[in-house]
Amino acid sequence: MDSPWEEDPRADYAPEADWAKLSNEFTNSGYREGIIAGKESALQEGFDAGFAHVGAPIGRDLGSMRGVISAITSFLSSKIQQDSTTLTTAREISSSLAGVRFSDIGPPDQEAEQHAREHLDANDDPVGQSEELLQKKDMEGLEDMLQRLTAGATSRPSQGRPTREDVIRLKEGILTLSDQLGLDITP
Repeated sequence: MDSPWEEDPRADYAPEADWAKLSNEFTNSGYREGIIAGKESALQEGFDAGFAHVGAPIGRDLGSMRGVISAITSFLSSKIQQDSTTLTTAREISSSLAGVRFSDIGPPDQEAEQHAREHLDANDDPVGQSEELLQKKDMEGLEDMLQRLTAGATSRPSQGRPTREDVIRLKEGILTLSDQLGLDITP
């Protein structure tokens, strides 16, 4: 057999080896797909719970507060006889609310922090100082600077990011203003 065309193609063929290789590949592929499906399921479940119990209620409350104070400010601005103190207070509350971010008032993500702790080496940055978080903080710093440059923004000394307590005080201020104006803003 001097020609390759004359060789018997089945001479070196081992069907058992092919079957083992094929079986191993399907097992590995199934395992990977199972892991991916499990992660997606857990992620979706976590997102649904976080959205329904944390994100949406906080967002709805903050959005309602912004809408109400915007309406009060607009109403006071359009009145012929303006009460400048009340209008100034409404504008200050509106400006303060405009600077509130979910990250300022949302609860910390305990699971993410725990996960980060588990994956830190002794030489890594402290918890919460990941590259992603540092980039986010840099972007928020730029947003803060831009907000201070925005036309009509009240210049207030940098006193740090707002807290949940600050938002509660702002909400109380809105309720006080609405009471003074004789408005019922309860849903």
